[in-house]
Amino acid sequence: QVQLVESGGGLVQAGGSQRLSCAASGLSFGSAAMGWFKQAPGTEREFVATIYRNTITSYASSVKGRFTISRDNAKNTVYLQMNSLRPEDTAVYYCAAYDVPFPTTRGPKYWGQGTQVTVSS
Repeated sequence: QVQLVESGGGLVQAGGSQRLSCAASGLSFGSAAMGWFKQAPGTEREFVATIYRNTITSYASSVKGRFTISRDNAKNTVYLQMNSLRPEDTAVYYCAAYDVPFPTTRGPKYWGQGTQVTVSS
């Protein structure tokens, strides 16, 4: 079974940085498209970033230039480096894995449990 375990969330001051990690198991990590999504209270889960074919990345406009998704296939881990954090970035961040080698509009198949990121003013 696929397991995605996020870590690295917590409280950070606005303007600060945080790095989230997602350790994956149970899937062919190197060939899997991976992503990060977020969900704030009362909102639907929304796309943050994806990475596929090891280096091809895509970002939501709200985080472009501030966040960086990366992966270490040797460690089966995907990261989300978050810089210049804003209070509106506050959300539960979910690691996700697609069942295809590239992101599709129908979304990921597998999800982590989420990690809370809170950005204080």
